[in-house]
Amino acid sequence: MTTLDTTFVRGQFPAFAEETLEQTVFLENAGGSHMCRQVMDRLDGFYRRCKVQPYYPNPVSMQAGHMMDEAYPALAAWMNVTPEEVYFGPSTSQNTYVLAHAVLGWLQPGDEVIVTNQDHEANSGAWRRLAQCGMTVKEWTVDPVTGSLHLDKLLPLITDRTKLLAFTHCSNILGEVNPVADICRAARERGVRTVVDGVSFAGHGLPDVRALGADIYLFSLYKVYGPHLGAMVIAPDMAENLHNQGHYFHEGVRVKRLMPSGPDHAQIGSAKGVADYFEALYQHHYSDGDTASAAHKAEAVRALLKQGEHAAMAALLDYIDGNDRLQLIGPADPDRRNPTISVLPAGKSPLELAEALGDKGILCGAGHFYSVRLVKALGIDPDLGVLRFSMVHYTSENDVKRLAAELDALL
Repeated sequence: MTTLDTTFVRGQFPAFAEETLEQTVFLENAGGSHMCRQVMDRLDGFYRRCKVQPYYPNPVSMQAGHMMDEAYPALAAWMNVTPEEVYFGPSTSQNTYVLAHAVLGWLQPGDEVIVTNQDHEANSGAWRRLAQCGMTVKEWTVDPVTGSLHLDKLLPLITDRTKLLAFTHCSNILGEVNPVADICRAARERGVRTVVDGVSFAGHGLPDVRALGADIYLFSLYKVYGPHLGAMVIAPDMAENLHNQGHYFHEGVRVKRLMPSGPDHAQIGSAKGVADYFEALYQHHYSDGDTASAAHKAEAVRALLKQGEHAAMAALLDYIDGNDRLQLIGPADPDRRNPTISVLPAGKSPLELAEALGDKGILCGAGHFYSVRLVKALGIDPDLGVLRFSMVHYTSENDVKRLAAELDALL
């Protein structure tokens, strides 16, 4: 396997050349990753050259519209979907809120919706509120010891009135990657549509959404090295079930039907930069960049990102395993998880440790991270939460060594 060139990777992120960040270790990528220079260049270029209303009949306005239009096919290619399946909105939380209103009219009183207590509240609370409209909401609960979701606990919940299942690709507390394709297949065989929250997964490689079989797949571009936007992939036959949430005269305008507010022109215009970064990764590591298929490139880059993350993740998991003052939350096996790693420290609160680490230049997080239902199910006080270290492919083993040294001193 080709080894990820971390020197090249870090060179694509201006943050690593920023003097004020030179002595810091960034371990809160699950809250928002660094932005790659390809996105920054497009964002800066849009504001400098195209800050006008797009699509008006003049060259500058048409260029603005063209920059926005480029985002759809560029991102679609890395997820094995068509450009017409890609939608943007202000954030994943707001996109989910809009979707929960868009299903009204498709769902009828008495229809059933299944949610989990493993999810970020964005992909739980909005669907739970459908109970106020007469729908029946059921909960697929986690194992109270491990926090995992098990398919054999889901299937008995499904009846002939079940229409929708919302669950997460990867928990932002556990780091555990759920078997999305298996879950979606089981749901589809029983006539149930699926909404998958991919926010905590997508930064580790945009998935092949077609292979997953999700009817709706949600993620946040600002956690995939891009602008502060939410993105959605919606299968065409599912989109037919969603009612217009934009102005009534936009009923027939696909990109506006699920956007009650106006689009952020510059951020959509910069979103292609995420795809440009992945393309740059492929071109740097492989010699067939001009002839390889989009599917081959996507698969190769996913493997590169995973391989690049593995050493740092394994080193941190080994450190936690050897430290009796840290309790790991989620699986210890690096092959079952992404490098979003949460711990319960003995003798100190997570916030106290996060603050102390921050003073040492180790930037991490503490709290419940909007997964209140999950931490409660695990018997953790949500007011205290967990201490979380979230890494991506630009995190190095040296970053982990520095974290370990500072943690040893603090504990």
